[in-house]
Formats: sequence, structure tokens, C-alpha cells
Amino acid sequence: MTKKNHDADVAFIKALAELLRENDLTELQVKRDYGADDRLNVRVSRHQPQQVVTQVAAPPAPAASPTAAPSQNTEQPAEDPADLPGAVTSPMVGTVYMQPEPGAAAFITVGASVAEGDTLLIVEAMKTMNHIPAPRAGTIKRIVVEDGAAVEFGTPLVILE
Repeated sequence: MTKKNHDADVAFIKALAELLRENDLTELQVKRDYGADDRLNVRVSRHQPQQVVTQVAAPPAPAASPTAAPSQNTEQPAEDPADLPGAVTSPMVGTVYMQPEPGAAAFITVGASVAEGDTLLIVEAMKTMNHIPAPRAGTIKRIVVEDGAAVEFGTPLVILE
């Protein structure tokens, strides 16, 4: 790559980053072919800050006995499905569909066994139905998304063990 192309590519990447920020996008990917052995593949992404959801509860009712209060502190925070081993994540931004067409049976159910390559669900992106295959054989332990839900790149879809 020549110095001229390098400077133009740096300016192009800066322009993509600005486009990402101005349009409140989370990811952009562009491929440019300049010739047989000269190409540019750029993926610019940013992480959105996690939204913190707080719940305001009504004041607790008076406890009938002093032993009732300590049990409220034993709740564990919900674990993030993306951190679980066997999480199958979305490879793209789109809408999840659990069945091949409305009214048809779902591709998977909790407890079902799947073989490597079996379709787990569909993610529609830009009017294209993308079948999401099982990365390996296993059993569906949990379905994390709902039919018709919007997903981002990397969103956990299914827990496969």
C-alpha cells in the first residue's frame, strides 16, 4: 500500500467513526478492494454504556417475625447469559424468529437435542433471513431471546450444553 493510500484510508476510517457517532450506530463494516493484493477491511464499533435499571419498591410491610428480614438479603444478582459457557450469540443486528414461518413449529425447544449445523433460529437482517446454526451438538438448556425480539451483534440467543 502506498503512502497516499494509507493517508486516504486513515481519513476514511476517521470519517466512518464520525458517521458512527453522528448517527448513533453501534457498528459499521466496510470492505474496499483496490487491486489483486491491495484491500482494506474496516470494522468500527463502539460499546453502548450499560443501562442501569433501578426499581423503586413500596416500603416493606412490617415483618411478622425478626427471622423474615434476613431472607431478603439472600437473593443473588441475575447472571449475564453471555457469560455462561455454551452461549450462542447473534452474529449480526436484526430480528429473531424462532420458526421458519408464522404458525410453523419452532426450530428448537428447551431440552431438545441438536446436531452441529442444525438451525437454532433465524435472524432477519435487511430483509434477508439468516439461519443461525448450532456451533456443535448438544442440548438446548435455555432460550434467552423471544420470538420477534430485536438483537444486536453479540447478544446471547441460546445456551447450548
